[in-house]
Parts: sequence; C-alpha cells; structure tokens
Amino acid sequence: MKNIKLFGCALSAALILAGCSQTSPAGSDTSSSTPAPESAEPAAETLNQIIYGSTTELSGDLGNAWWTNNASDKLVRSLIDDYDVVVSNQAGEFVENASVCAGIETEENEDGTKTFTVKIKEGLKFNNGDPIDASNYVAYALVQYSPAVLEDGAKVSTAILYGSDTYQSGETKELSGIRLLDDYTYSIRINSDYVPYYYEQTYATLRPLSLKMYSDAELTVKDDGNGAYLDGGELTKDGVDASRFIYDGRISAGPYTLVEFDQAALTAVLKINENYAGNFEGVKPSVETIIVKKANQETMLDELKTGSVDFLSSLTDGNQVDSALDMVEAGGFKTVSYERNGYGKLMFQCDFGPTQFKAVRHAVAYLLDRNDFANTFCAGYGSVVDGPYGLAMWMYQDSKAELAEKLETYAYSLDNAIAELEADGWVLNENGDPYESGIRYKEVTPEEAGTYQHNVTLADGRILMPLIIEWSSSEGNSVSELLAVMLANGDQTAQAGMKINQNVMSFSDLLNYMYRDASQGEQYGVPTYCMYNLATNFTAAYDQSFNWVTKASNPEEYEMGYNTNFTDDELLNQLSMDMVYSVEAGDDEAYLKLWVDFIDEWNDYLPEVPLYSNVYYDVMNDKIQNLECNSLFDFDQAVVYATVE
Repeated sequence: MKNIKLFGCALSAALILAGCSQTSPAGSDTSSSTPAPESAEPAAETLNQIIYGSTTELSGDLGNAWWTNNASDKLVRSLIDDYDVVVSNQAGEFVENASVCAGIETEENEDGTKTFTVKIKEGLKFNNGDPIDASNYVAYALVQYSPAVLEDGAKVSTAILYGSDTYQSGETKELSGIRLLDDYTYSIRINSDYVPYYYEQTYATLRPLSLKMYSDAELTVKDDGNGAYLDGGELTKDGVDASRFIYDGRISAGPYTLVEFDQAALTAVLKINENYAGNFEGVKPSVETIIVKKANQETMLDELKTGSVDFLSSLTDGNQVDSALDMVEAGGFKTVSYERNGYGKLMFQCDFGPTQFKAVRHAVAYLLDRNDFANTFCAGYGSVVDGPYGLAMWMYQDSKAELAEKLETYAYSLDNAIAELEADGWVLNENGDPYESGIRYKEVTPEEAGTYQHNVTLADGRILMPLIIEWSSSEGNSVSELLAVMLANGDQTAQAGMKINQNVMSFSDLLNYMYRDASQGEQYGVPTYCMYNLATNFTAAYDQSFNWVTKASNPEEYEMGYNTNFTDDELLNQLSMDMVYSVEAGDDEAYLKLWVDFIDEWNDYLPEVPLYSNVYYDVMNDKIQNLECNSLFDFDQAVVYATVE
C-alpha cells in the first residue's frame, strides 16, 4: 500500500493511512462470486464498455483513502477523481498535470520551511457542471485536516503541513499552512523537519473537492491573510462520514462519473464525465462505460470467456497465467505482461502474542520453503524477494549484488527455526516444565502477555505464552490455501513446537482487523490476529516514512495506526524517514544508499515474510485496444487511452 502521506492525493507523499497503498490478499483477494446486474452484461461485442473483473470486492467506501483503501475502492476513486496537480506518467516520473496546473513556484523560507505556490487553470468543471477554482483545491486540505475528520476516525497526521496541528485540534479556525491567494492560486507551506524531500514535487499537489458533498450548509473557503478557513457553517463528523458513502449524484472530477453502485451485488457502473478536461497529456476517454464487478478467482477466466467480464488485472497465480496464455493462443483474447512493483507477503503484527518476538518471526520464515512456495504459486512467472520491494523497482535492479551479500535469505531449515526459538526462551511446556514435545511455551512478563487469548497463568503466578499464532486469511484465496498446506499444516511446523490457526474471513473483515478499525465494530479494535497474508503494490513514490513509526518516537502517528505492523524498531523508523527526508530531489545515489540500509534492517527485524514478486499478466477481450498498463501506470490511468472495437 504506497501509503498516501500529506494531502491524500493519489500520488502525493501524503500521510493518510499507512500500510494502505494498494493492498490485496496475495494471489488475488477473493470471496464468494457476486453476479453483476443485468445492465452489466454486454448485449453485443460492439458495446462500448469494459467490464473490469476484480478479485477484491468493493466495500463502497469512497472516502479519499482516509479510512480504508482496498484495491477495488481505490480503482473507483481514481477513475472518478483525477485532477491532482502533480501525477506520475507511464514511466513513473512525476509531472505537472497540464490539464489543471498552470505552474508551480517554490520558495525557501528563513525558518527552514518551504512554500509551494500553485496556479490552477481556468475553465475546469466538476462532473455536475459546477466550476472548479483554487478554493476547491484548498477545500480538500481544510476538510482533510479538520477536527471532524479526525473525530470520524480518519488517520491524518499533522507532522508535515505547517499549522495543521492547531487547525486539527480546533485551536485555530485557520489552516495557516494553506493559503488561498486568489481565485486560481493557492500555496502550501511545509514544516522544516520535512525539508528536503526526495519526492518534493508531490508536496505541491492537492485535488479539488466539492463542499456540497460534506455538508448541507453553504460552506465556502475564505482567507483573511492568516490562512484558509471554512465559513458559512460547521463541518461535522456525521457529514464527513456520510460523504464516504454517497453514490447517487456524487460530485467528482475525473474521467468517469459514478452512475450506479449496487450495494447488494457490490458492482459499480461508471460513465464518461463530459466535463473532463483530460489527463496530464490532455487525453480524454473514449470507452463509454466501465463496470467494476466481483470476479471469483476460481471461475474468473471462464467469466472472461463468456463475456461476463472483459478485463482481468494482474494475474499472479502461475496456473492461471498458463490458462490465460492458452486462451490467447486459441484466439479472441490478448495479454499485457510486466514485472511487479510490489510483493506478496505474510504480515505480522509485532506488539502482541508470539509474533512480538523477533525469534518467532524468524522461525516462521525458516519453516516455509519460500523458493518452493514461489515456484509452485508463480509457476515460473515470479521469484522470491527478501524485503519490501518488487522486481520492477530501479532500486532493486541497481543493487541486486549488494542485497545478495547483505540480506538473510531464511532458507528453509527446521533446525534454524528451533535454534531461534530455544535461544528466545520457548523451552517450556504448558506446566512450566522443560519442553519435550507438543506446543512450546515461554515465560513472559505481564506487559508481554497483554490480553493474548492463549496465555496460561500457573499457580505460582508465572505467565506462560504458547507458541500459537492466530492467522487471518481471506476466503477463496489460492495463496491462503497453499500456505495452509506448506506452512500452517506442515509437519515441520508441528515439529518446531508451533501451531498456526487459520481463520478464514472476507477481505473487508481482514482489513478491519489489520487496521484495528473500531469504527467498523468494537471487535475490530481488539488485537486478535498475529499474522495475515496479503500483497502490497507501491506507487511511483517509494516512501516508507511513517509506516514504521514507533510509540516512543511518533506517538500521535502510532496511535492513529500508520504503523499497521505495530513495530518498535527505532532504527527502521529512522532509516525510513532519512531515506526520503534527508535527500534532495534528484539525488538518486544518496537515496539508493539509504534504501539499501533500510531494506537490510527490515530484513533482520522481519515484520513480514516476503513470499514472492512476480510478472503480472493482464488478460482481456481483444475487442479492447490500446490498453497498456504497467507496474507504475494502472488501469485507472491507462484506460483513458483505450478504445473498444
């Protein structure tokens, strides 16, 4: 997930929901098959539409990724909201969006802060015809950093934007770091601690927002010289929360407009926004309708054959890739392939249960033959990685030899797993006697014990923690099924004295537990699962800052849940910050050095077990022309170039 970190725009380095950069269960997240409404079925081959089959079911939360960010929700949001000032192009390079931006100027201030002044083009409109000017861009920041958004449970840090702390707390009505200078000009001021920044150009970006979506009051944006503020009414928690789930008449400014959202079938229908001025190259879409629907992983290739879907993105299962290539050879379909800018993983939460101990995380890695796993799952279309990176990354390509020397590969070894566990004190049985067989136990402190459900308290007061790992996996997921066979139910895991309990659930539930999102139900706020299997894809800005904040160093961001692994490694936190906030834009050499150091420390702490990075295959009906995605240019960006024959 790259996590969006400052202003929540799709490509800014905005600090919103760390760990939510596009995240999906490894090997495609799936649950039960959901039929599309009748309107989603193509009547003829010439119908000017693309039915996008997604293995992640829509949750329907369209709230700017300030709360959740599953892959399908992100896709819909990106298709209907596309007026960011700075975007990334086909090569992953950051460029000014020529359709909306008339220029960006920068100024270094005496106090070390930095100001970006942005000129917006005139004549822009929302999908409903309302005019767009600089006040709509400023409104985005005023809503995002508002006390109401914080009250509604969104995760929006005030670390980077000047004056956002006093505005979010309600101490000031003005957001002093955001200025509305005239009808088509705004400025953004960045705190000195976050200057320089390797992806500096993204600091300037905001996207337009209609305040009609957030309140019935006649809210307007004003600036009397001390910063921008909202006038004409109050922004409330209820109004903010309701905005996330508005479907009918949703006001947006992207290439497409949401015209239908079927909450029962979890299907979204989008049509061309006639008021769209074009993407960063001025290109407008020609495919009239896009339908996003659930595709069952087990049957999605059959759905493609029958026309129930037209496009399947990012096939990861090697057997499915083989089947897709067979379909292409038979005729009527085609594929586009590219190396992945991400990886599949076992994710640990490191603040409770057995996985709070590094030795246990290491032991899990040793107990899984990752090469065998990757070969089985990817079937020749991917390989093992040893850190949070993908095969497509230039950093990986430029440092392969150095990484090979530095990184522990955690090659399959029952002996190494047992040695790690014994050295860490997992040497007792359930009675507190020396371990001989069965499940291992470790004597822990009350703080380490926490509320973990499997703890045992002996008559003498000692607290023992059993080596039982509760694992959350999404239903219908082929990676989960393979992990169950090769790890959770493997003889080697039992021989090591470890037990892994698989808990199968919907992907939405998995994310709620992972984010500990009590706003979706009190049960989610209670630490429950130690391990999850997911996959992460990164945007053009590989920025891991705030993903690894610790309770000691960044208590505000930690409590907000930016660090979804809940780690406590101060060096990992510092390296993730230095990697981007101590490097000038364009200094690739300095960035790469810190990136390697970061990967090295991550590899030792091991908050996740990397499973594979692979070659993605998009497969589609060959009526679709000129649709070429890559690892840094997703469907939502590429589809504006596509046509249907």
